[in-house]
Amino acid sequence: MLPSIASRLAAELAVRESQVAATVQLLDDGATVPFIARYRKEATGGLDDTQLRQLDERLRYLRELDDRRATILASIGEQGKLSAELEAALYAATDKTTLEDLYLPYKPKRRTKAQIAREAGLEPLADSLLTDPTQDPQHVALAYVNAEAGVADAKAALDGARAILIERMGEHAALLGELREKLWREGEMRSTLVEGKAEAGAKFADYFAYAEPIRAIPSHRALALLRGRNEGVLNVQLSWQPADAPTTQRSDYELMIAEAFDIADRGRPADKWLLDGVRLAWRAKIVLSLELELTQRLREAAEGEAIQVFARNLHDLLLAAPAGPRPTLGLDPGLRTGVKVAVVDATGKLVDAGAIYPHAPRNDWDKSIAVLAALCARHRVELIAIGNGTASRETDKLAADLMRLHPELKLTKLVVSEAGASVYSASELAAREFPELDVSLRGAVSIARRLQDPLAELVKIDPKSIGVGQYQHDVNQSQLARSLDAVVEDCVNAVGVDVNTASAALLARVSGLNSSIAGNIVSYRDSHGAFANRKTLLKVPRLGDKTFEQAAGFLRIMNGDNPLDRSAVHPEAYELVERIIARCNKPVTALIGDASALKTLKPSDYTDERFGLPTVMDILRELEKPGRDPRPEFKTAAFADGVEDLADLRPGMILEGVVTNVANFGAFIDIGVHQDGLVHISALSKQFVDDPRKVVKAGDVVKVKVMEVDVKRKRIGLSMRLDDEPGASTARGPRDDAPARKGGGKPREAAPPANNAMAAALAKLRR
Repeated sequence: MLPSIASRLAAELAVRESQVAATVQLLDDGATVPFIARYRKEATGGLDDTQLRQLDERLRYLRELDDRRATILASIGEQGKLSAELEAALYAATDKTTLEDLYLPYKPKRRTKAQIAREAGLEPLADSLLTDPTQDPQHVALAYVNAEAGVADAKAALDGARAILIERMGEHAALLGELREKLWREGEMRSTLVEGKAEAGAKFADYFAYAEPIRAIPSHRALALLRGRNEGVLNVQLSWQPADAPTTQRSDYELMIAEAFDIADRGRPADKWLLDGVRLAWRAKIVLSLELELTQRLREAAEGEAIQVFARNLHDLLLAAPAGPRPTLGLDPGLRTGVKVAVVDATGKLVDAGAIYPHAPRNDWDKSIAVLAALCARHRVELIAIGNGTASRETDKLAADLMRLHPELKLTKLVVSEAGASVYSASELAAREFPELDVSLRGAVSIARRLQDPLAELVKIDPKSIGVGQYQHDVNQSQLARSLDAVVEDCVNAVGVDVNTASAALLARVSGLNSSIAGNIVSYRDSHGAFANRKTLLKVPRLGDKTFEQAAGFLRIMNGDNPLDRSAVHPEAYELVERIIARCNKPVTALIGDASALKTLKPSDYTDERFGLPTVMDILRELEKPGRDPRPEFKTAAFADGVEDLADLRPGMILEGVVTNVANFGAFIDIGVHQDGLVHISALSKQFVDDPRKVVKAGDVVKVKVMEVDVKRKRIGLSMRLDDEPGASTARGPRDDAPARKGGGKPREAAPPANNAMAAALAKLRR
């Protein structure tokens, strides 16, 4: 009998079945992962959000697997072919591929040559020759000639019998599994240039003569190959034998098929006929099917890894350090169309907006500085946020002149990513937020706000538009969306949300809430004023007890009636806090933040049937630092003066930059020249690095040395090992981001194509 899903998940995740069963029940009851991870630790045995996300994903897969299993069992049962052995094998299948292999012989299909041969009565001929190869095929086949059944002669009879055997060989579940895994271990993916496509497909030059074991191809390289094939630039094929192998030689795969059916060349009359059938079964049927399957397997693995990279980078970007509630000037750079200007106050409210024209063709440099100085003085601006798109460096120079000429303003300038700002500007959300504001000016508002609080602003943009992924348009879009939505949900709830200042877009990402309820919260707030306490949330339309349970702990009320409302302590645990307060004989306002007093408490003294040790310990930590922000301290990078374009770079330069994107093969760094440079994984540290994210993450400020500049291909090679010498060998062997090439030569030292919306150097690859 099939083990329960809970027991299978427990075995996979190496946790107790009781932990899984409790988590599955909570998920089925509508609880969110952030809520379960934070407030149901006793039930889950302390599973963290990463484990819970993995459990949720596998739960979905196993339920789909069981649904498919039930469908297959019913189908075979209706055919009257469900033996006890087959039923046991179907129940034992642990993945969809094995399940489909077992179903293949029973799967309804169009009339095949084999089926037509069976209808003509040729199956006994196939069985006879397979069972007794000492018979002469030509002689035995004469008995099956039947013109009325479409079998004109002995050759036609033998062709039909062979079709039956080939179909059997291609539907042997155990054999297929062995052949598939052997081909995965030993097969080589090869690509060549489609004739006449060299110029149009120049970005795929690394793959014009490429070969690499399929099992070893990294995610970014696999997706590049498949994109090249889809764009008609590359011929891509999975090779199962060496290029110089004799065509007459039987392969190991054919020998495996022959062995499975007890076929061998022993000099008997039917041996050659049977072996020819094996050869056809492999070369004309099985390998073609397996190539499609394994290419799909490669794609799925590559997409899964690419989605993980995107999710990790998005997580780091969302949890980047906020500059905080400081009046900010946002500049959305442009040349002919001007620089769009927006000023937001400390709360992010728009207080002024317009446009200046400091660059060609108008060149109103001095007038632009005067306008900006007046704005900054009038609104007491502290920070200038400059978008990193076209004319970014020229606009950065303008801000530098402003600061030089007006030191009394005490301004700080930063270049920030404007990825997704244009998407937000044209969105329905932006139109509702700024109905009277020109679309072009909304981007400047977004740029200013994302410096104040990246998380609060970036949640307004579809995560896929933020552009911190590899080949994001090539991967499974529903899986990508599900993964990125989970990241946003986890980040928002890890930080917490001020219910009296948050936008509807931010509130909609809080555990238990949705766009409709978030809109109701904002409407209620606008009509009745700030929420005085968490209980008042229950007056919001459609925000019932279940929603309140899921959301309340993540919603903060900073200056309300109850000081606990500004913490992550859930209202359901307020009675526990009251017991702690009574024991300490201190008012809650005095206890909050009193680390010395809180550290004297013994958590086990406050546990009961409802609140276990994990919850008590969480509450004591929260009382010590209520509403603590998990994000790092705000830091800025200073771009080098005079380095504004790719042509300004020279090998050996040491520059400061910001990590914009982390891929499996390295990290992309914005050094202020309109194209991100790449620090290859081998140049991230003097020590061996197996995962770039162990060294850097999106948003980090780092120092790098320019190692090489390829102006034609718009590629910048950087190193974080500042004692590296440009042109010197690192003695580390071929770079693992460069594809292997035919002929045994050293792979080309070039980074693969990769998507990064913040890097103009790679923008072409998104077309």
